Amino acid sequence: MYIKKRTLAVTMIATIVLSSAATALAIKEFNVNQVPMPPANSQSEATEIQKFFQVYHMLRDRYVDKESPDTLLNGAINGMVQSLNDPFSTYMDPKAAAKFNDMIQSSFEGIGAVMESDNGKIVVASVFKDSPAEKAGLKAKDQILSVNGKSLQGIDVDKAAMMIRGPKGTKVTLDVERPSTSQKLQLSIVRAAIKEDTVFSKQLGNGMGYIQITQFSENTAKEFDTQLQSLEKQGIKGLVIDLRQDPGGLLDSVKTIADELIPKGKTILQVENRNGQKDVYKSDKGTVNLPIVGLVDGGSASAAEILSAALHESGGYPLVGEKTFGKGTVQTTQPYSDGSSVKYTIAKWLTPDGNWIHKKGIMPEYVVHLPSYFNLPVLTASDKLKYDMNNDQVKAAQQMLLAIGFDPGREDGYFSKQTEQAVSDFQKAKGLQADGIIQGQTINALMDALREKMKQDDTQLKMAEDVLQKEINSRK
Repeated sequence: MYIKKRTLAVTMIATIVLSSAATALAIKEFNVNQVPMPPANSQSEATEIQKFFQVYHMLRDRYVDKESPDTLLNGAINGMVQSLNDPFSTYMDPKAAAKFNDMIQSSFEGIGAVMESDNGKIVVASVFKDSPAEKAGLKAKDQILSVNGKSLQGIDVDKAAMMIRGPKGTKVTLDVERPSTSQKLQLSIVRAAIKEDTVFSKQLGNGMGYIQITQFSENTAKEFDTQLQSLEKQGIKGLVIDLRQDPGGLLDSVKTIADELIPKGKTILQVENRNGQKDVYKSDKGTVNLPIVGLVDGGSASAAEILSAALHESGGYPLVGEKTFGKGTVQTTQPYSDGSSVKYTIAKWLTPDGNWIHKKGIMPEYVVHLPSYFNLPVLTASDKLKYDMNNDQVKAAQQMLLAIGFDPGREDGYFSKQTEQAVSDFQKAKGLQADGIIQGQTINALMDALREKMKQDDTQLKMAEDVLQKEINSRK
């Protein structure tokens, strides 16, 4: 979560081997006391600043290879932020900062996915609806191992995101590990212009409305208000708010939405600063008088968790799904004249009841898991699977066939004669050439059939509808 509005640290491990008098003499000749000093507020601060400038000038003037001042300064700033050991604090050079701002404004060119850092690993926090990433099969919690063959080990999350993004029409290749299956995949994704609508709505039947929020960007509150008014004009009697795979976003955005949904005078959240002082944000509108059910999962983070907690603790509304991500900190960005910026953590946020859910998450009242085939990797157009092959792609295809009603006879990754027959039967049902080979049009048809099956088998949404119906009935 962000509030809209360089790291001066150098981590050095040095071993100096005094192999000759000349080496020792060269070091003595550098007089650190000749480095000019900026003003400081105290002697302690002056000493800290002096050390930094001494190291900076020493490396700029005497390091064996000439390095530009920008390289040294950016490295120092980045080192200071990394020393915080906070995955949500980072230094962004001008290019990275510009792309980050584009993302917050929901308009950029890339694959349409949000990245997070998890114990030094670059993982997918969420995938945008109908994005190139979703179509290629990238899923939340996937770990990105490399980008175009370059390992992401030791690279911070914002730099990794910038490596993945790029001009529309260009291709990026990701090596991915899926924790749920320990399977390693290689996905080639063609970047596109991502102008993301962050709110989607529809009617579910029986007078129930449905609103999905995919992230909290600058326009999300306005989009939410438009979609809600449309549903209210259609006479809905209750509302499901789907926050699954929502990685969060802007604090102001979620506060504006919660202000409508939470009864007037009730607490939306508390924000606690470094000194323990708390700002309490309360609803001053509470204009929505409908039964509400929140839908959450492990990809619901930050601002999505703020809204979830407010709905449950202040609104008394039930939550359905799986335990949320657990991000209980607030970040802001400090821009600089050269276009760079530092994103850093400035506070904790607490639920209305004063709970800090960081690294804990929120457990919904109704815990419901999705069918296992929801986590299957996506087959790509470059795949060609046929009789007598044995690999993870075949295993995934077998599980897909079984899920949509065509029995492959086994699910261990060996393409048997019975698997071939199941593929042939599927091809006949879809009006395709029945050659028993999984490639091209067969892959597209198989993925389409699986997506349709997933819509029908969304066990979490079905439970949310059941719970909401009970809430509606209780008000009659």
